[in-house]
Amino acid sequence: MPSSAIPAFNDFIRRVRQIWKSESDERRRMEQSIPLLQQLLKDETLRKHSAQWPSTEGHKNLRLYVDPDYHFVVNAVVRTPNRKGGVHDHADAWVLYGVLDGSESLERYERLDDGSQPERAQVRLLSVTTGTPGKVDLVAPNAIHAEQGGPARSVAIILRSRPLGEGTVLQNAYDVAGNTVVKRYGPAQIDYDLR
Repeated sequence: MPSSAIPAFNDFIRRVRQIWKSESDERRRMEQSIPLLQQLLKDETLRKHSAQWPSTEGHKNLRLYVDPDYHFVVNAVVRTPNRKGGVHDHADAWVLYGVLDGSESLERYERLDDGSQPERAQVRLLSVTTGTPGKVDLVAPNAIHAEQGGPARSVAIILRSRPLGEGTVLQNAYDVAGNTVVKRYGPAQIDYDLR
């Protein structure tokens, strides 16, 4: 269990562990965790604490927790105003993405080609959802998406079904204008203590 100074975070981890213990299906695990993340995002102590968190620009995540038994990960991202995110997927992992402070938008894309050319991909924007504090999005495996920063600094908390950091799982990064796709590892993981 984490030794965080934020009781709501400790409670969140305890309750997510209970879900992982009683449910083996990853999709159901993540769906059952949505209200837990929504509740955590309402915690004023966590939001105030996040004001001191460092920027994660440069393809980084803050790693807040890795579960020793079930291997889910809790990350945070701190975005600069108007940050432009790249279009990508998370390979076979499930991800819950929740806005703690500020606002962001989640763009969802669909792939139009058949994937027969390894370095080519044609994708198009399907929808844009505005994320404000408390908003949680469930991102399924291989779902193509991008997060874009709002007009002010923003902070998000991410629950991942498995580690996705550098050197772990190859994911796809898409160049929408160039109709290309490349394999790359996830963001650098910066351990960050919530004490």
